[in-house]
Amino acid sequence: MLKVLIPTIMLFPTIWLSSPKWLWPSTTAYSLLIALISMSWLCWTTETGWSTSNLYLATDPLSTPLLVLTCWLLPLMILASQNHINPEPINRQRLYITLLVSLQVFLIMAFGATEIIMFYIMFEATLIPTLIIITRWGNQTERLNAGTYFLFYTLAGSLPLLVALLLLQHSTGTLSMFILQYSQPLTLHSWGHMFWWAGCLIAFLVKMPLYGVHLWLPKAHVEAPVAGSMVLAAVLLKLGGYGMMRMMVMLDPLSKELAYPFIILALWGIIMTGSICLRQTDLKSLIAYSSVSHMGLVAGGILIQTPWGFTGAIILMIAHGLVSSALFCLANTAYERTHSRTMILARGLQMIFPLTATWWFMANLANLALPPLPNLMGELTIISTLFNWSPWTILLTGVGTLITAGYSLYLFLMSQRGPTPSHITGLPPFHTREHLLLALHLIPVVLLVTKPELMWGWCF
Repeated sequence: MLKVLIPTIMLFPTIWLSSPKWLWPSTTAYSLLIALISMSWLCWTTETGWSTSNLYLATDPLSTPLLVLTCWLLPLMILASQNHINPEPINRQRLYITLLVSLQVFLIMAFGATEIIMFYIMFEATLIPTLIIITRWGNQTERLNAGTYFLFYTLAGSLPLLVALLLLQHSTGTLSMFILQYSQPLTLHSWGHMFWWAGCLIAFLVKMPLYGVHLWLPKAHVEAPVAGSMVLAAVLLKLGGYGMMRMMVMLDPLSKELAYPFIILALWGIIMTGSICLRQTDLKSLIAYSSVSHMGLVAGGILIQTPWGFTGAIILMIAHGLVSSALFCLANTAYERTHSRTMILARGLQMIFPLTATWWFMANLANLALPPLPNLMGELTIISTLFNWSPWTILLTGVGTLITAGYSLYLFLMSQRGPTPSHITGLPPFHTREHLLLALHLIPVVLLVTKPELMWGWCF
């Protein structure tokens, strides 16, 4: 764990001491090196599940794929931000990269934490850099409103979790994940216990976000700069799913009855947010709503608490992290050239940027879960576990899959096909940097097909 955490912390002096000319190349190369080192976590040497470096930081097959995804994303965020942050004063550039690195530090410590209270603190700490990135580097004046939504939704959801964790500490005497899985199951039957159960999960459901408490997400995504959107879609939404998986283990007798309304909301949200996507005109808003739809499927898979549901949830989280991040990068490249996120104004881009249209096509096919990509593997696993739980769910998940295909193709056809308007024929060409950025997103998605056991957790 420390072999990645210490180099990440050493990025801070690198950022502030390197010369302006070498700031972007050195931080990109260094963070890419850290990402490559983090791959060593994927080599499993233990059979026990946990691989510890000390009592407080450890990895297991659930957290490892998310940790590697976190490390992999930092160089990609730096690559994506280079164009629109470069004109700013050098100290602002340094501050921007510092915020991205601090996010990575908090996320590594959140995913690697073995104490639930440490996970909670790091879970909350990610709020600060994200909030500064959205409110300081966002595009429109709406960004302050988006930051307020983001802050208050997350805080209102996570304060009950703190109380719930303190009560758990009081009743079991420990918050260590090592010990809790072997402790006596709690006897939960009163109304107070039901509130405790809800307090444990609501913070994560807001973060995921569950349909109904998802209103902060489209605002935050649309107003954030490209790196903010990438890290929100790829890693911060996954904190919710990861936290739910860790907490569900302890919540047992009550989950059988109390999970019903949340599963219904998650499945209904798949259809509702998918339908919203079909009516969107704003490029980033469409991709943000599609994230809510996919996370609804993940929430359903986790709440059912079967090994297949957990496996499908992990696979879909990893695959969605890479694909939605790639889609935000593509949306940003179009925005940097046309200075508009309205899809109708930038149609017919395939004629002038054929290679980029290929990236768009690949990312959209991955988003609609084309075989044999891992998105399909995750969705099929979750849909089959939901069907096994209740055959009626196939109506909701089936319609949801159909709508997903609909809006993904709508997104592609609207932005890439059709007659090219005269006002966009003179756009500057794409840089090698942008093609590299998209290759580093989509090649791992394709490669994961060949070795899916890296991300399906401990369940098989």
